[in-house]
Amino acid sequence: MGPSRPLAVLAVLALAAPAAAGCHHEDVATARASAAASVARVPLVGSGFPPDAASAKAQLAGLKVEWGRNWETYKRENFGRYWSDETDAVGGRNGCDTRDDVLRRDLDDRREGDRNPCVVLSGTLHDPYTGKVLPYTYRRASQIQTDHVVALGAAWRGGAYAWTPQRRLEYANDLDVLLAVDKRTNYDKGSRTADKWRPPRRAYWCEYARRYTGIKARYGLSVTAPEKLALQEMLATCTP
Repeated sequence: MGPSRPLAVLAVLALAAPAAAGCHHEDVATARASAAASVARVPLVGSGFPPDAASAKAQLAGLKVEWGRNWETYKRENFGRYWSDETDAVGGRNGCDTRDDVLRRDLDDRREGDRNPCVVLSGTLHDPYTGKVLPYTYRRASQIQTDHVVALGAAWRGGAYAWTPQRRLEYANDLDVLLAVDKRTNYDKGSRTADKWRPPRRAYWCEYARRYTGIKARYGLSVTAPEKLALQEMLATCTP
């Protein structure tokens, strides 16, 4: 994928500097402010997401129950090989890489780039799955990964095998489907569904099930009978 649009704007202005040397700094500053405003205008969370417990329970009741299909045909590249901003999913078309959007949404104590407002230079993740506090520094090895709450393989088995490539690309880059989480825990989760994996931190079961169910409902994905039961059990931990 090419450079994000805000950064590309700055690059063009920098190359044009000799033609307008007197106002170069003002132009660059204006471009940066415009790019930051453009990025900020695109919300990083979908309206009404995640659903509250009552809504999630109603959505879960309406999901189709069936065994997963076509598991043997799943390939990661069916959802696109790389992160893409070119979708109409939550966070799409704002000029930022999807992973950068996730970090900007999920990290605390963030320090963002001056030249490119998409980039997070440093921050801290309070991992929802384990409760670990994980530091992040740009271009350094990190214990943070981006997780699809309903994994791509699980989505494929639940109906995504029948989608268009663009629909699958949209799903893979939908910020409501994604969370920044502990890398080791993400490896442990893999593509397992809710009946085969739950967050180690029990206090997160309610929100996990709300997110998981909301994703299934938004994309019309089916659930297996054991998966539905597991989601019901986790939703039962939600306090009124």
